[in-house]
Amino acid sequence: MDADLSEILGDWPYDPGKVNVRLIRSAEGEPLIQIRLDLGILQLRYDGRPDGRSVNGYPSLLEYFEARLDGVEPEADGDIDDGDGPSAETERRAESGERSGAPEARGGTGEFAGDAPGGDERDTIDPEDAEELPLRLSSEDCRALRDEAAQYYHRYVALLILEDFEGVVRDTSRNLRVIDLCARFATEDEDRGTLEEFRPYIMMMRARALASQALRDNETKAAIVAVDEGLDALRQYHSDRGDPESFSESNEAQALREMREALVPKLPVSQSAELRQRLKRALEQENYELAAILRDELRLVSEKSTPHA
Repeated sequence: MDADLSEILGDWPYDPGKVNVRLIRSAEGEPLIQIRLDLGILQLRYDGRPDGRSVNGYPSLLEYFEARLDGVEPEADGDIDDGDGPSAETERRAESGERSGAPEARGGTGEFAGDAPGGDERDTIDPEDAEELPLRLSSEDCRALRDEAAQYYHRYVALLILEDFEGVVRDTSRNLRVIDLCARFATEDEDRGTLEEFRPYIMMMRARALASQALRDNETKAAIVAVDEGLDALRQYHSDRGDPESFSESNEAQALREMREALVPKLPVSQSAELRQRLKRALEQENYELAAILRDELRLVSEKSTPHA
């Protein structure tokens, strides 16, 4: 078999000005996503884990750990992942309930690559606290979870280009679960915080996909609600981190605000009357924060609907 890819790459030139994505079918009829890079082509499965592998009988490493968290034992004859699976140390601890030191491991590519900010000092969970955890993730486990999450990142970016918004919601929701799992159960402080910087971006992408799906269904109001919920979640995220002022300046919030501004003109004329009724009820209930938001929405609707000379 000729291993030279020159002809394949030549048939699909790389365009540096955009994300180069296409959907193909395998010889067996399976849908596959291809992403053209400057030096090659990245191919991903459309469903399941993007590289098509399984971990100890589970569709992904995340689902394996979630099953362990639920007290489900892995299948004895499950597939064994030879690179991204759980560490042998984690398997031993899971069986014995014993806590031991976690090996240092770093790496990965894409969205989740790199080390956590804050230098080389590594804080660990207090041994007494660790005994209370139903699951303990070593640094090797967290690295493997980050590597796996990077695969899903590549896929949901591609799915957004392909306008499979339900797929984007699925994969972004899944990667948020990875962040939550590491934040709760990583034994090292560094591993608990490494992925947090990506949370706002994933939240924004998920909100965009929800809004885009609603627009496809001709539900403009639902699209605006999805954007507003995304903005609320971002606002809460920055507030929880003790830096509420950074919300208004964040790129993610700006992207959602711009999307919202583009959606407002698409509201039906009757929306103005509905907004006035909601404003009246908010004032009667002395919910002045909501009233202020509704006033802004009314102003935007009025400005967009007023003809200019």
